[in-house]
Amino acid sequence: MQHEPVGGRILTKPVIVCAALFLIGITILCYRFVYGLGAVIAVNDGYPWGIWIVVDVMIGSAFGCAGYAVAVLVYMINRNEYHPLVRPALMASLFGYGLAAIGVFVDLGRWWQFYSLFVPWRWNFTSVMLETGLCISGYFMIMMIEFAPTFLEKFGLHDVRKKLDKWLFVVIALGVLLPTMHQSSLGSILIILGHKLSPLWQTQMLPLLYLMSAVLMGFGIVVFDAVLSAHGFRRPLEMFILQRLAGVMVWLLSAFLIIRVVDLTARDAWPHAFNGTVMAFSFWMEMVLMALPLLFLGPRMNRIMPQSLFSGAVVLLLGGILYRLNSYMIGYTPAVGNWHYFPTTAEILVTLGMFAAEVGLTIVFIKWLPVLLRPNLHLPKRS
Repeated sequence: MQHEPVGGRILTKPVIVCAALFLIGITILCYRFVYGLGAVIAVNDGYPWGIWIVVDVMIGSAFGCAGYAVAVLVYMINRNEYHPLVRPALMASLFGYGLAAIGVFVDLGRWWQFYSLFVPWRWNFTSVMLETGLCISGYFMIMMIEFAPTFLEKFGLHDVRKKLDKWLFVVIALGVLLPTMHQSSLGSILIILGHKLSPLWQTQMLPLLYLMSAVLMGFGIVVFDAVLSAHGFRRPLEMFILQRLAGVMVWLLSAFLIIRVVDLTARDAWPHAFNGTVMAFSFWMEMVLMALPLLFLGPRMNRIMPQSLFSGAVVLLLGGILYRLNSYMIGYTPAVGNWHYFPTTAEILVTLGMFAAEVGLTIVFIKWLPVLLRPNLHLPKRS
């Protein structure tokens, strides 16, 4: 596999816009660190988590599962034909989990004590949140090591890369283990909420459903990035790889929907979907968005069209986003009190700034680093 930078001017209009949004977010965060969380965000005793956790961490980490999902295909299932997608997927994981790590840090009330997460004698060994925090932090460091060969190639440090390659299989193994643990644990956290979470989402199957939804969203990001990169940088689209990946997505999405429907039926939760509430409406929106990709990606004739692949990936990502919003925020009701939550302008601008940083850095990395496969090379045949 030989990769190369796309090249071109770095300071383009999209990068400048992303940098401006990021600076606005950083300015608000400086104010937050001086005057505290209460001066910036709208969380309260009823809703202790806002969009900095639900969007930046729960959804951002799912976007970051692109590298995990592709690594499982390439290294665990030994499907070498997907190897050209590895580096772009790792880059997406690096930024996705970077966003998640920042989201956790800025949402800490006493942020100056963040180091306690890495001090064993301060750990609560019965806490699922401890396991989640350690795994997310560890996986972010793993992503930096897995993506390091890209920088080593850029600066001509080939001897260092050869030494790293000898131990990379250990890093890859940890890179598969850690997301499996913490993505399922994100579902386990919801089980602890008990009756506060609507029966439309409260189930013992949450760890499995969260892991499956993370893999699906990871695949969705891979297709989304591949189509946009080919269009934006005027490069050939690796259609035969994306077609095969679409087939994998269809099977996994079908299994997800079957488990979801069977679980709702077994728990007799369907009446809650017809009670005319905001939760019920959001539930049906989620189910429609999760089922629509089967129309775009299911028929073989649709998979040969980039428009169908892109549309299927976008709708799948929207469905996954809404599933996590529903389970962590919309489907949640505080036990007592008349509590309400809606993000402040500052919260929204910080989140937009973090995502803008991801987009801007993605453009810069693709232009400056050997992330994408050299287009004139023959792609590997199926192993």
